[in-house]
Amino acid sequence: MLAMDYRGPKRVRATQKPMPEIKHPEDAIVRVTRSCICGSDLHLYNGNVPDTRVGTTFGHEFVGEVVEIGAEVTKLKVGDQVLVPFNISCGRCHFCQQGLYGNCHESNPMATAVGGIYGYSHTAGGYHGGQAEYVRVPYANLNPTVIPPGMDLDDAVLLTDVVPTGYQAAEMAGIQPGNTVVVFGAGPVGIMAAKSAWLFGAGRVIVLDKEDYRLEFVRNYAPCEAYNFEKDMEDPVLFIKKQTDWMGADCVIDAVGAEAAGDVLQTITGRKLLVQAGSATAVHWAINSVKKGGVVSIVGVYGPTDNLVPIGNVLNKGLTIRGNQTAVKRHLPRLIEHVMNGVIKPKEIITHRIPLEDIADGYRIFSDKLDNCIKPVLMMPTAR
Repeated sequence: MLAMDYRGPKRVRATQKPMPEIKHPEDAIVRVTRSCICGSDLHLYNGNVPDTRVGTTFGHEFVGEVVEIGAEVTKLKVGDQVLVPFNISCGRCHFCQQGLYGNCHESNPMATAVGGIYGYSHTAGGYHGGQAEYVRVPYANLNPTVIPPGMDLDDAVLLTDVVPTGYQAAEMAGIQPGNTVVVFGAGPVGIMAAKSAWLFGAGRVIVLDKEDYRLEFVRNYAPCEAYNFEKDMEDPVLFIKKQTDWMGADCVIDAVGAEAAGDVLQTITGRKLLVQAGSATAVHWAINSVKKGGVVSIVGVYGPTDNLVPIGNVLNKGLTIRGNQTAVKRHLPRLIEHVMNGVIKPKEIITHRIPLEDIADGYRIFSDKLDNCIKPVLMMPTAR
């Protein structure tokens, strides 16, 4: 089968790989019909995540058709069209029983934090991902969800990560009616976080980024206020204070993660020298721009294990900080309803459709923010 192959930082290609096989009675094999390049895949691509091994196939956002099932799979049948959450979760462990599907203890037992994730380094279990024609799906009685009749596959593939992650970012922010919500980052997750903030009752939503085309997109899609932190202000924290009568925002969402720009020291230590787990610029801005007693919600990805953050300000301001890998399965019933009713229209953020054969170009376009790329979808040879 044709699959993406990681060869080292900024080096990926499409190549022939062996077909996946059933390894456990609860496995399924899925023929992929849509896959995506995620912003968090760029952390792998750029060499920011430890233990990302040569030969790995990335991709944790995919949908497809079930072509084979293990002997103990009872919730699916061959021919089902499914969307597959990026979390690999057993449904039985202590954490899954609490709905913490992103922290499954069985799918990634060597880790003390994250559960298994498709195509996301050996720190997340070492599973191959869905930027391929076929993929093995463990725990197939729990993880895949049959796509409802009438749902567009482009909408469905964005329910595997982007939409639920933006939604959980807003949920974790503890938004109360009328709150001012600030979102750092206008990538796909930041766009969905801004959109979701209104669903939780926000009275004002402000998004900061440094790419004008992304700001224009979120301004129209969310809709919201959107500002360029390089052009419209000298200090993002001071700017947010001025916008909120010097109180600070009620809730701030970090939808950027390890490759945040805007601070020279953070960039050098976190993105160049790799002496910390990514640039924590957005976390700094979030902590310092939220009001006393406010909430900071973190969904931007940081690698293990250490970052330079102003923990003293967290204490002295009495802040609540919440973060996690999204429990996709928990949110799907509500989000499927929102999509089917037209409340959220995920496919509108798709700007590029890229053949799997051209995946190296896809990563370059997305990473370098070329051609006004918001969200690229990979098209499989078997699905075109």
